[in-house]
Amino acid sequence: MLLDVDGVLNPLRRPGPEWGPHTCTAAGQPYLLWLNPAHGPLLLALADATGADLVWATTWQHDANASVGPILGLPELPVIEVDKGRGAEGPGCCWKVPAVAEYVDRRPFVWFDDDLGRADRLWLEAHPNVGRFRLVHIGSSRGIRDAHFRQARAWLTSG
Repeated sequence: MLLDVDGVLNPLRRPGPEWGPHTCTAAGQPYLLWLNPAHGPLLLALADATGADLVWATTWQHDANASVGPILGLPELPVIEVDKGRGAEGPGCCWKVPAVAEYVDRRPFVWFDDDLGRADRLWLEAHPNVGRFRLVHIGSSRGIRDAHFRQARAWLTSG
């Protein structure tokens, strides 16, 4: 399960009282994030129930482990260094897509992101290093919701 931070775990605005303000640091710069600490246990339970691994696929890269993960109760997770893919994406694709394609090495994956669309799906489907996958689009103003967790669980357990 690939996790983005901004727009997914940190929506653009506070969508409800369970989301609290947290100051997190990325590249030495402090940012105010809206995070819901319940998401860590939900992600861990989903990973455990489906046999999936959690992996950061975010511009926060390694800073996600230092700043975001502890607030959510997540252990240190592998990081896809998405900036390595800059400039290699196809027309209309998110710049993180090539680094993800390189990382997955034909393993099935679910990707929680707010910035992926049809062009990304088509590019991934055509890439020889990408096997079975599911893009779970998250509305950036509301962040990840129960329906997204259910969607991922259903796909991960569908074989």
